[in-house]
Amino acid sequence: MTITVASGKGGAGKTSVAVSLALAAGQAVYVDCDVEEPNGALLLHPHLEWEEEATLPLPLVDEEKCDYCKTCSQACQFHAIMVLPHKVVVFDRLCHGCGTCSYVCPQKAISETTRSIGLIQGGRREDIVYLAGRLNIGEPMAPPLIRQVKARIPREAPLVVIDAPAGVACPFVETLRGSDFCLVVAESTPFGFHDYLLVEELLLDLDLPFGVVENKAGLGDDRLRRHLFEREISLLFTLPYNGDWARAYSLGVPLVEVEPSLSEGFLELLATLETAHERRGS
Repeated sequence: MTITVASGKGGAGKTSVAVSLALAAGQAVYVDCDVEEPNGALLLHPHLEWEEEATLPLPLVDEEKCDYCKTCSQACQFHAIMVLPHKVVVFDRLCHGCGTCSYVCPQKAISETTRSIGLIQGGRREDIVYLAGRLNIGEPMAPPLIRQVKARIPREAPLVVIDAPAGVACPFVETLRGSDFCLVVAESTPFGFHDYLLVEELLLDLDLPFGVVENKAGLGDDRLRRHLFEREISLLFTLPYNGDWARAYSLGVPLVEVEPSLSEGFLELLATLETAHERRGS
């Protein structure tokens, strides 16, 4: 089963919940797909075993063969290649590496090279497999790196916990692909509730099963709970606001280690999700 842990805003507690869920399960694959700011390792403390460069194909134009016909630039839907009267300009940060330009070139003047977009890291903490991506500074596109990170998930893994990027933009949608369930971490504060609604709307459009974990309960009001009750959306777990937990988090201590009794709650949550998954599969 693949569970994506999401939130509409940064700081809602998504990584805390994702790491705690993996630690409580014991045998799991934890995948940090928040590649623009991965911080799961700060709580999970894995032993890194390998690291590799992530690359994206980039067109390489042989201007001795090129007759500047503009077929490539007309075919590129991302406007990543421009043909001048006597020069071809490739905008590498716009290029998605789809290969269309080299495919349509009548002179076969376009081959491919690669450019670095970031790093993929892997390691372990006991029985937990750790995977993460780290996007290069200034790199505008996270989805290609997210795809490459997810491609390293072992197929035989019984449980995969994916830590998604905050928000509802393209990186989040790419992270959701192939997930069985989305666990949304939300705050019952004005900003937290507003951003939760954005995630809810997207998940309903995608028809992906989801439920909610209310974090920092008591810090805001009851607007989140009232909304979930009215919409008949499952409130699966509640974590109260606790200053000691927040201080432990700032020191890199996971929830289930600062409060071991929470492990039972996360295991019950996991059992609920597994039962629902089995029912949908039958």
